[in-house]
Amino acid sequence: MAAQDFGMTLALQGLAWLAADEDRILPFLAQSGLLASELRSRAGEPEVLAAVLDFLLSDEAMLLSFCGDLGLNPAEIAPARAQLPGGDVPHWT
Repeated sequence: MAAQDFGMTLALQGLAWLAADEDRILPFLAQSGLLASELRSRAGEPEVLAAVLDFLLSDEAMLLSFCGDLGLNPAEIAPARAQLPGGDVPHWT
């Protein structure tokens, strides 16, 4: 599986995990500025998927819960995020 495909697949799993619980999806919607209807129509867009991983990475407890529920290694999330738009690490030299 290509790196970007892995990032997108992981983000879709993250979106499904967020959407399964109102206490998780509502803060994501608030932070992203998306309406629920807009999220449904744009769920597969790389920029939206990047926002999902950004949201998961912004809260360690939530990230660990997500990874625990799906049997994922938390160390895989940041590299997967780097494969999506805006995820490249800037070089300051």
